[in-house]
Amino acid sequence: MHAMIQFPNLSPEIFSISIGGMEFALRWYALAYIAGIVIAWRLAVLALKRPVLWPGGNAPMKPEQVEDLMTWIILGVILGGRLGFVLFYQPEYYLQNPAQILRIWEGGMAFHGGLLGVILASWLYAQRHGIPKLKMGDLVAHVVAPGLLLGRLANFVNAEIWGRQTDLPWGVAFPGRAAQDCGQVLGELCARHPSQLYEAAMEGLILGAAVLWLAYRRHAFLKPGLVMGVFIGGYGAARFIVEFFRQPDAHFVTAGNPLGLAFHIDGIGVTMGQTLSLPMILLGAYFVLSALKKHARSPA
Repeated sequence: MHAMIQFPNLSPEIFSISIGGMEFALRWYALAYIAGIVIAWRLAVLALKRPVLWPGGNAPMKPEQVEDLMTWIILGVILGGRLGFVLFYQPEYYLQNPAQILRIWEGGMAFHGGLLGVILASWLYAQRHGIPKLKMGDLVAHVVAPGLLLGRLANFVNAEIWGRQTDLPWGVAFPGRAAQDCGQVLGELCARHPSQLYEAAMEGLILGAAVLWLAYRRHAFLKPGLVMGVFIGGYGAARFIVEFFRQPDAHFVTAGNPLGLAFHIDGIGVTMGQTLSLPMILLGAYFVLSALKKHARSPA
C-alpha cells in the first residue's frame, strides 16, 4: 500500500453542553461562518473609513451601515446557498420531498447559490439606499475570501467534501463514507486528495490576498467593478481547477459516469461545479475589462 496521511483525530464539535435534557454543540463549521462574518464586517468598515481609496474621495456608504448590510448578506447566503443546492444538485429529490428543503441543519449548501443570494441582497440594499452598485460589489467582494478560507478548513475538520482517489504522498485517508466509497477491504484505506485544503488555499488565501492587494496597494476601488470582477472570475477559475480533484456528489456518479460529470459526451465533459463556474469566469472577465476600459477613457 502506498504512503498516505492518516486523517487526524479531529472532532467537528468544539464543545457541547446539555441543558434540560437537550444537547447543544458549537461546531467548527458554525464558528467558521461566525468568524467569516465578523472579519468581513471589520474589513468593510476599515475600507469605508479610508475615503482616499474611493473615486472622488467619497466612500459609497457610511461605516455605520455595514451592520445593516451584513444582515441582508447573511440572509442571502442562507437562502441562496440552500436554494442553490436544491436546484443545482438534487432538484428531483426535493421536488418529491419539499419539506426537506427547510432542514438546513442537516447540511446541503451550494456556494454558487450563496453567491447569487449575496449578489441579490447587496443589489437590493444598494437600490434601497441609493448606493452605486459597482462600488457596493467591490466592497462586498473584497471581504468574502477569509470566510471561504475558514469554511474550507472546517470542511476538512468535518472530513467532508473530500477529493478523488490519489496515490500522491499527501493523499489523506479520510474516515467514514470516504473510505467505504473507495471499496475498503479488510481494513485497508484509500487515499484521497485533500481538496478542502486546495480550495482553502486557492479560493481563500491566494484569491483573498490578491483582492486585498488590489484594493489597498493598487487602488483598485478607483476603478469600480474591478475588484468584484477579479473576485468573481478568480473564484470561478479556482473552483474549475479544483473540480478535477474534488469528489463529485454521489448522485452524479454512476457505472456509466464514474467521474460524476454533470454534462458529458462519451465520458468527456464537465462537473456541475465546473458548469456553474464557467459563467463566473466570463462574468468576472467582463467586469474587469469594463472597469479598465472605462477608467482608461476617463481616469479618476
